[in-house]
Amino acid sequence: MALAHDRTAPVVRTRSGPVRGVTEDGLAVFKGVPYAAPPVGPLRWRPAQPHRGWSAVLDATAYGPGSPQAVREGDPVLGGHGFPPFDEDCLTLNVWTPGPDDARRPVLVWIHGGAFISGSGAMPNYSGETFARDGDLVVVNLNYRLGPLGLLSFASDDDAGCGNLWLTDQLAALRWVQDNIAAFGGDPGNVTVAGQSAGALSTAVLAGHGRDRRLFGRAVLQSVPLAMPLATPAESRARTAAYLEIVGAKDEEELRTLPWPRLVEGTAGLLAATAQWGHWTAPFMPVLDGGTAARQPALNLLDGPGADIDVLIGWTAEESAFTFALGETYASAGREQVLRRARDSFGDGAVQAYAAYEAARPGARPVDVLIDLSTDELFRKPTLAFAEARAARSRPVWAYEFAFPTPAHDGRLGAPHCLDLPFVFDNFGAWSHAPFLAGMDTRIRDGLARTVHRAWISFVRTGDPNHPAMPRWDRYDRRSRTTMRFDTVTKAVSQPAPHR
Repeated sequence: MALAHDRTAPVVRTRSGPVRGVTEDGLAVFKGVPYAAPPVGPLRWRPAQPHRGWSAVLDATAYGPGSPQAVREGDPVLGGHGFPPFDEDCLTLNVWTPGPDDARRPVLVWIHGGAFISGSGAMPNYSGETFARDGDLVVVNLNYRLGPLGLLSFASDDDAGCGNLWLTDQLAALRWVQDNIAAFGGDPGNVTVAGQSAGALSTAVLAGHGRDRRLFGRAVLQSVPLAMPLATPAESRARTAAYLEIVGAKDEEELRTLPWPRLVEGTAGLLAATAQWGHWTAPFMPVLDGGTAARQPALNLLDGPGADIDVLIGWTAEESAFTFALGETYASAGREQVLRRARDSFGDGAVQAYAAYEAARPGARPVDVLIDLSTDELFRKPTLAFAEARAARSRPVWAYEFAFPTPAHDGRLGAPHCLDLPFVFDNFGAWSHAPFLAGMDTRIRDGLARTVHRAWISFVRTGDPNHPAMPRWDRYDRRSRTTMRFDTVTKAVSQPAPHR
């Protein structure tokens, strides 16, 4: 193609072979760079393998296919995403850099969320452009195997096997960063891994690796569902058996003969089979397989190889509004229905807990109680307990709450799951598809985005999120419990003890 003869296009030699990118608005950008062998044919449901490499210059000007997944268009919160094509040959990453030179800039690796069943590094809202330009950073994001291709486990009782193929992909990408990022102008000794939701949970699991060589020194955990434990091997096998029944395959070998669109179709059936009213559920969950994941994610950042990693962690004020605020299923729920859900968490104390949540939000409907209860249970309470545990060990941790409410949908969403993302990236132009941003005062919105975006940049660069254009943000400790609340007015507040 013509680009192959463009002498101004940036070329970088990786250990696998040379890649030619493109210059976009002053940044050198490389898209669709393979970081592992295509997981197809005999490599389907096998851990990520090294790529064989190439000798000719590889064109890296277009995003690679995303991991196969179902597409939900018209989402009332996120809208349509502009998804790329999907294919099993999806193990590629993308790099944004101010220049492929020897500047040794700090590196930010972003891992997308999506409940381990959706998402892609090609989605425009995850572009590394703003971080690379505004922070003089090298930014990497990646695709990894999702849904049945990345999370089905076929391990038997006497064989630990690998239940986390998605994790072997992410580890391969981080090792690629260690081996190659210096050629793109980055510093392999100054790497931050950041993610939201499933991407944040991934980051915490990754922190359990790196005993042989440190893969990253800082972590950003946005809306990490620490109260959603990794599955036991038995639970994972039971889910695999249920999935086999849904798609009509008797065993792994028969499953291997099915094309990936048929595999993806089975996700909806498994989601329906695992759904519980009033709970966030995921059809596929990472598993404690004893190898790739030996313990629950939070523990990796409290002891062991991840204990010395600097951590920035937080939640949105109404995380669960993302799931429960819209639609008649929950909007029309009555008090007794929500009380039954509250008993799952509080047992005999459900009535008192309901009353407390109701009192804390004047005029609360039953669905509002459900939103606050679920947000506390899955996100806020375990995040604060984690911060307490880090502080007790004198490990650095900064906590935040993103509380800026959106006026969309008559204000019913508050500050839901994912609302912090366009503020963190400061890229509202890439979110034009998202209904949950409608109606915001752009002056306040943009000012808050600059504050949040610069805090993340500062943390990536220095390990400290403070910058001159925001209030002082102290580390979380057990005395002050300082938490930065990002809202119309951003300020440091003291959180109540997690057990309250």
